[in-house]
Amino acid sequence: MRDPEQVLVRPVVSEKSYALMDRGVYVFVVDGDATKIEVRQSVEEVFGVRVSKVNTLNRRGKLRRNRKSNTFGRKPDTKRALVTLVPGDRIDLFERG
Repeated sequence: MRDPEQVLVRPVVSEKSYALMDRGVYVFVVDGDATKIEVRQSVEEVFGVRVSKVNTLNRRGKLRRNRKSNTFGRKPDTKRALVTLVPGDRIDLFERG
């Protein structure tokens, strides 16, 4: 197994992700090569919680235009993981205080 810090890149902080937290679902940006099993093991090891389900999705980077040189670039592609915890478990890092 890889190092958990290599699998979990960062948490996603948005209104939608905060709304999912009420249902016990947490969203992370993960490494593009990470599998669901690696994500599950990393979350359980880093945060000390039990994971019931992991869903992943690949997001293509958006196309961006450079106004000065009239060229186009692309934002990086990302992979996200929606991690559902066992009822009763929660990750305190995300809790609003």
